[in-house]
Order: sequence, then C-alpha cells, then structure tokens
Amino acid sequence: MPFEDGPGGKDRPCLVLAVRGRRATVAKITSKYHDERPGVIPLPPGAVGDAQGRPSFLETDELRDLPVGEFRRRVGVVDPALWDQVRHLAP
Repeated sequence: MPFEDGPGGKDRPCLVLAVRGRRATVAKITSKYHDERPGVIPLPPGAVGDAQGRPSFLETDELRDLPVGEFRRRVGVVDPALWDQVRHLAP
C-alpha cells in the first residue's frame, strides 16, 4: 500500500471493497487508533490474522485503488455485521 505522506509503500492488511477489472478499491487496516478521523471502525482482536491477537482498526475515510496483482495473500472473510457497518461508512 502506498505511503500517505511520501514515496514508497509497505505491506499492510486491507479490506477489499470492490474489484473492477485489474484494480481493487480497498480500505486500509492499521494497528493505531486515530480517534480524530471519521469512519474508523475497531476490529475484533486477531481479526486480520495477527497471531498475537492485537486490536486493529479499519479506516474507511480514505480509500485506495490498487492493482489486484500486488496482493500477496488472503487472510479471511469479513463478518457480515462488520461488512454492513462498512457499507454505511465508506464513501
């Protein structure tokens, strides 16, 4: 995923919201809670495949468009209740 404040990027978990051809619209998942940002959804501990069960947060206020070929692995499927919450917050 590209860095927000400069060149480069890093591997980071994300939630795929839509796939169109060879591009995917995603919301990033982070381990840092940003209470000043709208659209941040707390995820259950371990929800993103973290073996240590740390909390994670989905940021729905800033979506990214990425090439599908750059995804490394699939972690799992989103719980239907969380998906419903995301649908109402994502722009």
